[in-house]
Amino acid sequence: MKTIGLIGGMSWESTSKYYREINEGIKNALGGLHSAKICLYSVDFAEIEKLQQQENREKTAHILAAAAKSVETAGADFFLLCTNTMHKVAETVEKSVYIPLLHIADATAEKLVNEQVKRVGIIGTRFTMEHTFYKNRITEKYGIEVIIPGKESRNLIHEVIYSELCLGKISNASRRSYLKIIDQLRNQGAEAVILGCTEIALLIQQRHTNVPLYDTTQIHAKKAVELAIQHLKEYDRLD
Repeated sequence: MKTIGLIGGMSWESTSKYYREINEGIKNALGGLHSAKICLYSVDFAEIEKLQQQENREKTAHILAAAAKSVETAGADFFLLCTNTMHKVAETVEKSVYIPLLHIADATAEKLVNEQVKRVGIIGTRFTMEHTFYKNRITEKYGIEVIIPGKESRNLIHEVIYSELCLGKISNASRRSYLKIIDQLRNQGAEAVILGCTEIALLIQQRHTNVPLYDTTQIHAKKAVELAIQHLKEYDRLD
């Protein structure tokens, strides 16, 4: 089994879901007492969030590159950034190490392609919704049209993420607001909606709406499990 490197803490609320999803995936695939081989480096999110607001990409990339080097040194065979937003510095971070990065947008877009989704809405931080690093990758690499909410909705989504979800606060009022925005995206022609922030699935699950949702945390974790065990041909013969 390959060792998975996780760079988490952005926020730790969603990182804990990564840890659970990956270990459950390994157990379901291999059975018995099997669990994932994981190297986790958890950053101080307050430091990262401050740099986000300052648009200080260079220093943010430096912090995450150091984290990537740490999981590489610890024995990781590949690594994940347990966040959508910080993939804006993914290219710089990946170049700092020899092990590959499993990009969250690639994992998500591959699933969209497999399920023949051509137009998708996305909700996440303002950075993810408004900047090009995420949307353009999905469109240019996979040919999927990406639709974002209006400015007022983007501001609301962003505020809820940082003032509630990253602190573990779940509000029914915020859930209703998010579901309204998801319905608006469907009315704009979205066939499905990407939950493009790893905290959003703490608030919104598929049972809340009939619009198909793509939980990036779950998709990313599942792909990590597949990569970790893809070379194992006969699970029942493992020690």
